Amino acid sequence: MSSESPLLQNKHYQSAPIFSPANLLRETRRQKALPAGEVPRICVLDPDGDIVANLLREKLAQRNLCWACYHTVLYKFELHGIACGIIGCAVGGAFAVLLAEQLFESGCRLLISITSAGQILPVRTPPYFVLIEKALRDEGTSHHYLPPERYAHLDRDLGTMLTTALKQFAPAVELGAAWTTDAPYRETAEAISHSQTEGILAVEMEAASLYAFAQAKQKPVVCFAHITNRMGVVEGDFEKGEADGSLESLRLIEAVASGWMSGSRSWEAASGNSAGAEQTSNRTQNRRTA
Repeated sequence: MSSESPLLQNKHYQSAPIFSPANLLRETRRQKALPAGEVPRICVLDPDGDIVANLLREKLAQRNLCWACYHTVLYKFELHGIACGIIGCAVGGAFAVLLAEQLFESGCRLLISITSAGQILPVRTPPYFVLIEKALRDEGTSHHYLPPERYAHLDRDLGTMLTTALKQFAPAVELGAAWTTDAPYRETAEAISHSQTEGILAVEMEAASLYAFAQAKQKPVVCFAHITNRMGVVEGDFEKGEADGSLESLRLIEAVASGWMSGSRSWEAASGNSAGAEQTSNRTQNRRTA
């Protein structure tokens, strides 16, 4: 990319923004007369919307009335006593990061993204999950958070924690790189071939943006690619499994949430977010005594 591209100019990464998520939340709450309150500390982005659809169909989720957002609805559900929030149809890096900013401002402590993705290297027959360890920054949003570099990365300590938590998950979760694009209908043969030479496993639309946000803001974000397709080049593609893949996705969310609840204090300490560790501890204690 040329250094003259607007994506690489006039970014001022260390400067605070004028328009902040706190300002938007304040005005949304005022205009919509929303009650004060926080979202669950573990939240999920569900770009396909299939997990949300299944939870609502089974009457397992309720709308969170404290969520002050002009664009989305946040639902609350529980996984073996762990409260989680979820937003459906958050497609693309820009939208995902807009929501991430607002979620962490609203009380979120861990954000999980599970997105349907195309297979680049055929390590297995779809569907299966990939824990995205790094994402190729072939999109726009990440360049507003971090200086130019090819990849955005999952936090190392968070990755170690979650890899341990997922050791017993079956079928096994793959680990590797993804290619984040803003233009799914420009996934050319040449671009796919180049991605294969870099060892990339999947192509999706959110991970690089979310990881750049997470690195810049020191927030715990983990992205999974649910490999469901080979970009439609074979018939019978895009099959996700039972209940459109939502049951397997919920099992994955539960494994991640349980691992985070067990190890969040160590991650907060390693990241230097001691205030966050104290809040997480207090909320855990409140939940146990509620």
